[in-house]
Amino acid sequence: MQILKIIGLLMEYPDEVLWENKEEARRLIRRDAPMLSDFTDGLLSARLIDRQAEWCEVFDRGRATSLLLFEHVHAESRDRGQAMVDLLAQYEKVGLQLNCRELPDYLPLYLEYLSVLPEAEAREGLQNVAPILALLGGRLKQRGVPWHRLFDALLQLAGSSLTSDSVTKQVGSEPRDDTRQAIDAVWEEEQVKFIEDNATACDSSPLQHYQRRFSQDVAPQYVDVSAGGPK
Repeated sequence: MQILKIIGLLMEYPDEVLWENKEEARRLIRRDAPMLSDFTDGLLSARLIDRQAEWCEVFDRGRATSLLLFEHVHAESRDRGQAMVDLLAQYEKVGLQLNCRELPDYLPLYLEYLSVLPEAEAREGLQNVAPILALLGGRLKQRGVPWHRLFDALLQLAGSSLTSDSVTKQVGSEPRDDTRQAIDAVWEEEQVKFIEDNATACDSSPLQHYQRRFSQDVAPQYVDVSAGGPK
């Protein structure tokens, strides 16, 4: 399902490569995901620098709309380290290599991985993260940004009954984490963690550093859409 890689490119931080190949992207979307034609035309019709600024406002302010899958799962944060290892192993089986700055749970990267699998396996992979896709789509829709359409398209491709509207009640009761006050609070917390982590960071692997980053983190809400809210 090569369309999954294209959707991942539309989802991640806008870059020159996508803008230089916008006509090819439009063609592939019209052919394989026509429900995203209007979104793609709108996204690519603006200046690259403007879309980059908008993307940062949407996905880089607070954790609620993070594109890191494990921000939204694992009530026990210590489980994240093993989940990262398991996901890396899946990538290695299909020859997908990560650079030193990439985290395996980055959603566009996960979509790239699914795009090389047989169609049935790719759909299963989407279904496995369907509650997260619905939650992210619901939060983005509530904030009035068009990126929620990407998540609804993924849910449709997965054959899932969920949509961004499936979590309206849950999302409506959540406090916003992209306000200045919320961001300042997180920054202060991260400063303390940095000081604690720095003592042992020099002789640690990137994965160990990632595990430590979340070892004392506040447990995230685990999405249970079927129950109408978080666990």
